Amino acid sequence: MLEKNDILLQQIRNLPKNPGVYHYFDVNGKLLYIGKAKVLANRVKSYFRFSPHLKANPTLNLRLDKMINETHSLHYIVVKSEHDALILENSLIKQLNPKYNILLRDDKTFPYLYYNTSEKYPRIELTRKVIKSKDIHYFGPYSIGARDILESVYELTSLVQKKSCLSSKKACLFYQLNKCLAPCEFDVKKELYHIELDKAINFIENKKTLIKQLIKTMHQYAEDLRFEEAGVLRDKIERIQKSEIKSDIDFASNENYDIFALYQSKERVVVIKLFMRAGKIISSSHKSTLINENFDLDEAFERVLLEYYSNECPPIIAPILISYDFENRLLIQEHLTKLFNKKASLLVPKQGKKRELVDLALLNAKEILKNDVKVNETLLHNLQTLLELDNLPQRIETFDNSHLGSVATVGAMVVYDEGNFDKSSYRQYHLEAKDEYAQMRETLTKRVESFDKNPPPDLWVIDGGTTLLSLAKDIIDSHGVNLDVIAISKEKIDARSHRAKGKANDILHTPLKSIKLSADDKRLQLMQRLRDEAHRFAITFHKKTKLKMDKESKLLNIKGISQAKVQKLLAYFGTFENISKADEEEITSILNIKDAKIIKLVYK
Repeated sequence: MLEKNDILLQQIRNLPKNPGVYHYFDVNGKLLYIGKAKVLANRVKSYFRFSPHLKANPTLNLRLDKMINETHSLHYIVVKSEHDALILENSLIKQLNPKYNILLRDDKTFPYLYYNTSEKYPRIELTRKVIKSKDIHYFGPYSIGARDILESVYELTSLVQKKSCLSSKKACLFYQLNKCLAPCEFDVKKELYHIELDKAINFIENKKTLIKQLIKTMHQYAEDLRFEEAGVLRDKIERIQKSEIKSDIDFASNENYDIFALYQSKERVVVIKLFMRAGKIISSSHKSTLINENFDLDEAFERVLLEYYSNECPPIIAPILISYDFENRLLIQEHLTKLFNKKASLLVPKQGKKRELVDLALLNAKEILKNDVKVNETLLHNLQTLLELDNLPQRIETFDNSHLGSVATVGAMVVYDEGNFDKSSYRQYHLEAKDEYAQMRETLTKRVESFDKNPPPDLWVIDGGTTLLSLAKDIIDSHGVNLDVIAISKEKIDARSHRAKGKANDILHTPLKSIKLSADDKRLQLMQRLRDEAHRFAITFHKKTKLKMDKESKLLNIKGISQAKVQKLLAYFGTFENISKADEEEITSILNIKDAKIIKLVYK
């Protein structure tokens, strides 16, 4: 009980009057909450009443009252300013996932398209990182479809197709297909090339024009019986269209806005982002998630903005419109001003076209909630109860390793998020360790070290038994992360792993107990599904790695193909795999026909 906690009382009384970050821990040393403060002593003391004994401040909401009553000790870090406290708090929350903090996971960075006017023959390229140069012109950000737009631009124009093309000094297959002007070999006038560049820019800035041209090309492919290529274009068109939200709001000027809206029901919250560029909504994205009793809308809004803008100035800085005036809005605005190196604008519009944009975002958020296909929440709650998990396992990461005689050793992580495999979040790791225990330690350590960029999930699932489970638990505990972990192992009969399809009596292991369920138990089947997907992904990556090693070995050992020639091929094709897939004509354009025939004979 708080009133008997003399240690906590003494810690509170000794707090300095400096900016900083504070941590609350329960009686078992588990992290409950991380907060920031302009004045540590004042902020922490505001949670408590000290007379007649130490207790939670009666003005706290139910979430904070429960947290304070679980608090047994605290720790603090002094920093120079409230702004530094904000940055440190956000970083620690992402890495440690405390029980009472809000963590809206969204590790996806939004790509931009760009071109560089300082180049003689500029190309359109894709980036997720800011390139600092006054000569760079950006388009975006794009939630989906960026690569499809990029590929479509090269399909429909005659820009230089690859970076390496200019260094080859010889026109290649792209020129013969009328897909490149070949400035590598010919003296292409700057004005002529910029006609193609302007055409590409027009396609990027006007999706309707791009889609119209793609549809025309798709129909032409179908008429020529090139059905596979027509199908690829059809899928690209769908992805490009999917990123748009239709709007009748008419902005006469070329205004830019970033719009953020949160909308919650009793069980779920939707975060929606809209990006308006030059008076048009060019892309949108959303994330919906289950909420628990600890959810706080103010903190959620703060997390969304800090996560999106991170600690890097975006290529295109736009005024930010938000649907809700949260507690630390001015502090976040100050932070963004420092980040952008110019005055940031964080507005809650009340009327006019800006308000219409916010209302459009909220309308779409409501529709998403209405149409959201819910996962089997009962199954997740049952799994939480069965395994005695601290967190509802909405987002689960499952790990496996694969190798063949310690050759091409790899680790793999698959991600299951609210009922679906999130393949964009899968990760692969090249490993150096030789034995299974050391391989898993290397894989999990690599993952933990990335928590600052990609926050931890609710649950780790390890393919293995109690030994690997203990290893994973030690790694988690040593980093102070609030993260559940279990393992799944095959039943052993006569000292051998038994795996009869449909009749597998796999065993689930938690830090406290091992559980054997019937083969038709939905909870076991979900864990098996995750384990099998991790195994498939690890095996696939292992085979790909081994094949790549074999291809590299083949090319490096071809008689008559020198190291200089290999480097020349890699400079053009990028990878050994691309070299192996290239046709004889393409290789001839880089080397000569004799070398091309030798290489194709080896890779036959």
